This record gives sequence, C-alpha cells and structure tokens, in this order.
Amino acid sequence: MTDYGQNPGSQPWQPDDGHYGGQQDWSGGQPGAGHHHYGGQQPQQHYPHQQQSSWDSGQHQQYPGGWDTTGGGGMPLADPYAAPAPQPDYYGTPDAYPPPNPHPRGPHPQQQQPGHPHQQPGPPQPGHHQPPPHHQPPPHHQPPPHQQQPPHPGQGGRRNGAREDWDPASRPPERDDHPFFDGGGDGDDDFDDGPRGGRGGGRSAGRGTGRDRRGAKRRNGCACLVIALVLAAGLGGLGYLGYNFWNDRFGAAPDYSGEGEGSVNVEIPEGASITQMGNILKDKGVVKSVQAFVDAAGDEMLHPGSYTLHKGMSGEAAVKMMLNPEAANQLVIPEGRRATAVYTMIDEHLGLKEDTTAKIAEKGDLGLPDWAEGNPEGFLWPSSYSAAEGTDPKKLLREMVKRANAKYTELGLEDKAAKVGQTPYEIVTIASLIEAEGQSKEEFGKVSRVIYNRLKPDNTATNGMLQFDSTINYAKGESNLDISNQDTQFDSPYNTYLHAGLPPGPIDNPSERAIVAALDPTAGDWLYFVTVKPRDTRFTDSKDEHDRNVEEFNENQRKKEDE
Repeated sequence: MTDYGQNPGSQPWQPDDGHYGGQQDWSGGQPGAGHHHYGGQQPQQHYPHQQQSSWDSGQHQQYPGGWDTTGGGGMPLADPYAAPAPQPDYYGTPDAYPPPNPHPRGPHPQQQQPGHPHQQPGPPQPGHHQPPPHHQPPPHHQPPPHQQQPPHPGQGGRRNGAREDWDPASRPPERDDHPFFDGGGDGDDDFDDGPRGGRGGGRSAGRGTGRDRRGAKRRNGCACLVIALVLAAGLGGLGYLGYNFWNDRFGAAPDYSGEGEGSVNVEIPEGASITQMGNILKDKGVVKSVQAFVDAAGDEMLHPGSYTLHKGMSGEAAVKMMLNPEAANQLVIPEGRRATAVYTMIDEHLGLKEDTTAKIAEKGDLGLPDWAEGNPEGFLWPSSYSAAEGTDPKKLLREMVKRANAKYTELGLEDKAAKVGQTPYEIVTIASLIEAEGQSKEEFGKVSRVIYNRLKPDNTATNGMLQFDSTINYAKGESNLDISNQDTQFDSPYNTYLHAGLPPGPIDNPSERAIVAALDPTAGDWLYFVTVKPRDTRFTDSKDEHDRNVEEFNENQRKKEDE
C-alpha cells in the first residue's frame, strides 16, 4: 500500500476519491463545470472572492475514525481521502502580492501542485500573509487564475500541468514581436474556426487583426521589390562596366573614316610621346580616339611641331598627313646638313628672300655656348620644327640651338670629351667628319678610330693629316665624290690635305649617333678606308692595300660615266 505523501509518483484516478473533489458527478452533467478545451468549451475563470459550492471556508468536514482536520494541537495524520482545505485568498488584502502573470500573452491557470513528501498544506499563520509557492511578482497586474478544476474522465489530470514541478515564472519570455506571432505568418492558423481552450487563451491569443496581417504582408512585398530593384541595378551596372572594360581592352578603337574636312592648327610640344600626341589630336577633334591614332602610328617617327590638319580624320589619315612636311607645316632638318643648307631651307619654307636667314645668323644671339666660338655650325640640331607661315627665322634658329644644347648635356659631352683628350668643340667637329665620311651608321665607330689613329703624334704614315675629301667639299661649298689632285691643293684652313689635325670647326650638323661614336671609337689599327661601291667600305692599316682599293673605286666610277 502506498501512502499519500510518501511516494511522489502519480496514482490511479478514482472517481469517488475524495481527494479529487468528493462525490461530484464526473459524467459531465454539470454545465460549464470546468471542461477542458479539448471538449470544445472554455475553462471557467474563478477569482478569489468566488468560492465553489463544494468548498466552505467556515466549516471543516469530519470523517469517522477520529480524523481531525481543524488544525488543532498536535500533528495528526492527514486523511488521504479527505477533501483538501480551501485555499485562502492571498490577494484579497491591501499588502498582498499582485496576482501572477505567468505568460505575457494571457492568463494561465495556476495549477495546484501536490505537496512535498514532507510538507502538508495548511492554513497560514495568523498575522502573516503567505505568498503562493514559486511566485515571482509579474510586470503588471492580471486577473487571478481560476482555481483547479477536477479533470474530466478520460482526459487525464496533467494537461494543464504537464510537469508537477513546472514554474511559469521560470520560463523565458517568448518573443511576440515576430511576424509569426503578430499575424504575419502563413499556415493553417488562418483557418481557425472557433475559440480553443488551453493556456494563454488558445492558439489565436495575442495575434493581430486581419488588417495587421495584410499590412505585414504588404510590407514584406515592398521590401522584396526594393531588394529586387537594387539587385537589378547592381547587375546592370556590372554589365555596363564589363562591356566598357572589354571594349577598352579587346574591342576595336573608335575611329573616324576618311580624310576629314576643314582645318585646325595643332601644336605638338617637344618630347611628346605618341600617346600624348593622340590626346592632343583627340582634344582638337582631329581623331575620334587616342588608341586609333596610336594603332595607326605604329613604329613611325612623328616629330613635334605645328601641324595643319583636318577635323574628323581617321587615325591612319592623321598619321600620313603628319609625315608629310608640306601638309603639316613642318620643317625637317636632316642629319649632316651644313648650316648654309639649313638657312636656305628656312627661307624656302617660310617664303623669305634668299639669304634672309643667313644674315640673321651672322648677327648672333642664338644661344650658343661659349666654347662654340660664335659658330652655329654643329648646333643646328637635325629634327622637325614647327614653321608655319609668318614664323620668325630667328626663333627657328634659337630653337635648333636649344635642342642641340639639351642633347649635348644629356650625352655628357663636356665630361666625356675630357676623358678622350678632346674639348667639347673638338668632339662636335670629329662627329661632323664622321657624319660626312661614314656611309652607314655601322661604320661610324671605325671612321672615328681612323681619325684618332691619324691624329696620333707618332703617325708617320700620314704625318697627322686626315686627308678627307669632305673637308675640301666643305671649303669649296660643294658635294663631289670625285676629288682631283688639283682640288687637294685648294687653299683653305678646312683642307685636311694641306693642314694636319682637325679643321677649325664642324663641317655639318651631326646626329646623335655620330656624337656617340666620336666619344667612343671602335678599337682597331686602321689608318685608311675607302668606299669602293655602295655598302662596301674597306678599312686597312696598309698603304699598298689601300691603294688597290682606291684603284678599284676609280674603276667603278669610270664604268658609271660610260653608262
């Protein structure tokens, strides 16, 4: 036999057990008598001031056998089948605790827990207000929970109190601000067709109205639309950037077609790269894109200066026109030209009277270095110059000298000349001789070595004389390949057949490669050289071999005359 209070486990339910409410009829005959929500009725709410008819706080039931339930002296054994003592009103006095609110969504019926194995419920002591067990003050007042109702047969007595030690206050608060709780969710909740029992007032307790649910759905739809628009805009932007990137890297450069029309003056500064030139032309409306011009230029050598071009030209047409000096207002000074030839080119290009530029040069003030001794020969740097109609000749000459000074400084002319035992002016003179005598750039180093070998004091083969035909031509103002014995006797300080050593100054305006060769001659013992025929220049240190080479050259010249 198991005694009440000795075993915490649940006991079989007996309909006539007084512990569960005496002799009440459990067949459900009493209308509205606390049926569970599974029966389809709402539980009755009983507040402390209302007492069930089966409970009387002023009387105590007596049972045969000496059971005393008055709470008198001693500790009599409690009748396990006696009806439980009525619960006192713990909330009816002014200083009592406020009624509990176990869940924020609605009142939850307070379950009466079985007593502890060693504790029996009893009335409170006089003068003391005993709060309900496990009670924690709620955040706000709620109506008191209804009193425990006896379970209906077949439903069990643990629906509302599934765990005997469960405490509503210890349960963490549930979130009721999620769309699921405020009516924003979807599902079978929309099909509730009536009130339901259970804790918290049923499954639909705490939900918003239909308007709230529709508003939440509209808000969710708007948010999805905004996100979709943002994603679409982002994808469109990425596509646009990708298209431009592909065209810039791999697509054909935008370009006009044809020769264009109209005219526009374009100034290309000194030192401008092909890309910089393209940018200038694009800004002037000459070409459609920089890349089209760069692609058309390829390896062509385009010079700075003033150009008269057309608007709307293709890249190819613009490059072709810039290479034409007549169409581009460019004055091109070739390498190795004498100063007198340069003066004549300027006069012709600008439409000036003969010797106009030569007279301006004689007056000086061209920006020559001190060691040039006032002689512009060798300082009219070969390049392309902007020379549109009306350009001042002196301005052109000063620009040429300026470029020569810049190039000589760049090459370190003064310092390197001292290392080879020459002055800067002598290096320019040697370079002018190399430019005049060399038939190709590859020969410049060897011609430079011949000059240095013949200038040596111990040179007994020529006794320090260079014997260059180019110096006689310069002295006579001519350009002849056939120099006679009589010509070698022409009286001039520039005649190296008569005078040992270098001529008084440069005999032309040499190129950069000739300057480099003058500073760094090719190693060798050569004293003689002659160009027997085009692309056939022979170098030797033997006089006899040189005479045979000269004879072959003369034979080739006679054949040309006979043809």
